[in-house]
Amino acid sequence: MGKLPLLLRLQNQEVAILTGEFDCTVDAKGRLALPSGLLKQLPEGGRAKFVINRSIFKKCLVLYPLDAWEKIVADVSGLNRFNRKNDEFIRQYSNGATTVEVDASNRVLLPKRLAAYADILKDVVLAAHVDNKVEIWNEKAYNDMMNSFDPDAFGNLAEEVLGGGKPKDDGDVS
Repeated sequence: MGKLPLLLRLQNQEVAILTGEFDCTVDAKGRLALPSGLLKQLPEGGRAKFVINRSIFKKCLVLYPLDAWEKIVADVSGLNRFNRKNDEFIRQYSNGATTVEVDASNRVLLPKRLAAYADILKDVVLAAHVDNKVEIWNEKAYNDMMNSFDPDAFGNLAEEVLGGGKPKDDGDVS
C-alpha cells in the first residue's frame, strides 16, 4: 500500500501539508518537471491542475494546488471592490495568476511573463510550505536569501509571531 499524503483538517476541509526543498531545472521550452516527492504529498485528485502566481512579499512564484487557490479566491472575492485599496489589491494580486496543467511527464509550463518576473531561466528551487503552497525560486536568489538568514532575528520573529508578543531585548532584566 502506498504512502498517503499528510492531511490537516481545517474548517471541515482537508488540506495537504506540503514540505521540502527540491532542486529542479526548467527546460528550454519553459517546462518545470514537478518532483515525485512533492506530487506524492498531494491527494491523488489534486495532482493535475495548479494555479501559478507572483508572490506577494518576495520575488518568486507561488504554485497553488487548485483547491488551495479556490479558497484564496473565495476570501478575495468577499472584498468590496468599491473600496479603492481592495480594488487595487485584487487587481495586483490576481494579475498574472494562471492555471497550469500537469502533462504526462509531470511537467507544468511556466508562463513567460511570470518566469521573467522571478528571473527563472533554468535552475530553480521549489520550497514547499505547510500552508499548501510551493514557492518557485531562481536558485541563486533562493540561496542568497537563505544565506542571509540570521538565527537571532528569526528567533525574535518567531517569539513575536508565535509567542504572543514582542521579544524581550537581550539586555532586559525582568
